[in-house]
Amino acid sequence: MSIDPNAGAQRVTAGVDWAKDDHAVCVAGDQGEVLERFTVAHDAAGLREMAARLLRAGVSQAGIERGDGPVVDTLMQAGLTVFVIPPSQVKSLRSRYGSAGNKDDRFDAYVLADTVRTDARRLRPLERDSDQAAALRAAVRARRDLVGHRVAAANQLRAHLQAVFPAAAVLFAAVDSEITLAFLSRFTTQEQADWLSPLRLRAWLKSVAYSGRKDPAVLHARLLAAPRGQSGPHASALAGVTVALVAVLRTLNTQIQALANSIGAQLAAHPDAVIFQSLPRSGTVRAARLLAEIGDARGRFPTRESLTCLAGVAPSTRQSGKVKTVTFRWGADKQLRDALCDFAGDSRRASPWAASLYDKAIARGCDHPHAVRILARAWAHVIWRCWQDHIPYDPAAHNSLQAILRQQQPIAA
Repeated sequence: MSIDPNAGAQRVTAGVDWAKDDHAVCVAGDQGEVLERFTVAHDAAGLREMAARLLRAGVSQAGIERGDGPVVDTLMQAGLTVFVIPPSQVKSLRSRYGSAGNKDDRFDAYVLADTVRTDARRLRPLERDSDQAAALRAAVRARRDLVGHRVAAANQLRAHLQAVFPAAAVLFAAVDSEITLAFLSRFTTQEQADWLSPLRLRAWLKSVAYSGRKDPAVLHARLLAAPRGQSGPHASALAGVTVALVAVLRTLNTQIQALANSIGAQLAAHPDAVIFQSLPRSGTVRAARLLAEIGDARGRFPTRESLTCLAGVAPSTRQSGKVKTVTFRWGADKQLRDALCDFAGDSRRASPWAASLYDKAIARGCDHPHAVRILARAWAHVIWRCWQDHIPYDPAAHNSLQAILRQQQPIAA
């Protein structure tokens, strides 16, 4: 009879409470007893020490509250199985060990270690996306953050212009457009704009290669119709604020475009690009965002429901006795939800199937965000199937879409 060399071996787990400067680590035995506690600094030497001590203790599984960063990289490079337990779950799990619910880094490290010990069968091991997908995700999120900064800067510039130079705020369609910024760089005050005539404005627009969508006479009429701005000695000082805000917006526009170019190149090099670019109205940045947030580690989403739940587009059902409620799912990956809903909301303009689902949801009394989430859930099922099978979306193979097209044919006839 053969004897298992691992029989009777103690199962050892660890928990790491991640922090900015240092990390609390707890090692727990197979009965939940604390075998070791220590703290390591968030530097190269500290992370090496953490990995070495965990391996010496015989740790094979570790729990942590976040799924990225140098700490997770160190754990996975050491060959440990890593389970990500979100902070919201850790907060609830504290009540298993006491009613006070106090927040303590050392205690949270133990909660993580003991939860891995008792509930590993219900936890899903962390699967990392490829470095290619991780780099794309960083670029996509950075671009989105810069777009948010641009919106804030544009609002600040608009509010400033409405007080000191109202005509410039309404002259062109967008206050952060290149033509508006070029105009404000040349004409920073009301007094400088007073020099313009229809002919002079036409000549200036030609010099900056204006697209010509609006007749210069119409634009000049807008200048005259708007309330007069500040003039006199204070106008020059206020113009300095205008110039500063224009410089900020131009820098943001440049960097956003640079990131968009980088995202396009990264997307073209990724093997999954064809899947996401085949979706209706996905474009380049939107397709890249979907790919980045879903990732390319197929094991993260073994079922389509796992994708819809993490994305927060599947409702949360609660039932107690005879009371059953279906509510918004608060616990979700907000970046993934936003990416799916952004795509779904625009897809209805190109897909009759998507438009039909959205219109039916509105007809049932759903508001716009709810209807978009319903549509996003349906799209998540389609995307998941294409993603798992490594095939692009084919409208001809989408049976629900084809059924709607067949219904619309007699109407068109």
